[in-house]
Order: sequence, then C-alpha cells, then structure tokens
Amino acid sequence: MNDKQMIEQLYHDMYSAMVAKDEAELDRVHDESFVLIHMTGMHQDKRTYIRAIMDGTLNYYSEKTDSLNIKINENNTAVLTGRSLVSAAVFGGGRHTWRL
Repeated sequence: MNDKQMIEQLYHDMYSAMVAKDEAELDRVHDESFVLIHMTGMHQDKRTYIRAIMDGTLNYYSEKTDSLNIKINENNTAVLTGRSLVSAAVFGGGRHTWRL
C-alpha cells in the first residue's frame, strides 16, 4: 500500500470509528494535535471531540465519500481534502445529512 492509499484508508477508518463509537480506533486515527473546527467555528481538541462522540453529544450514523484529494508535499507532509455526505445528530439537534 502506498502513502496515498494509507492516508485514504485512515480517512475511511476515521468515519467508521465515528459511526461505531469506537474509542480506541478514534484515538488511533487522530493525532494528538488534532483539532476539529465545526461549521459554527467552535474548536474541539482530540480528547474533547472523542468524548463528545462517546457521550452522544455527537452522533454519526453514516458517511458517503463524494471526493478525496490527497497531496503529498516535498517535505513529506500530506494534505487531504475530503468531501462527504454525513448523516448525524449533533448537540441535541435532529438527525440531518450534512455536506462536510
């Protein structure tokens, strides 16, 4: 498996773990420096984000990938831009499908 394939697999592993509420897998696929920036602009660090999934503040039901663009830079860093349709209920709201 090449680097781009591994990065793509991690993206899919991340969404699978979100849906399954798999805390160990969420911990594995997110770096300690991970920060989620919500559509509202709210920031959640890795621990806060995983805790919100586990306690039901964030509920993910499904994800369908629309597109992925992975670029590996000369300094051996990668940038992934993914677009997905995500079915979720967050912060006590109803279940909706979001373009993320």
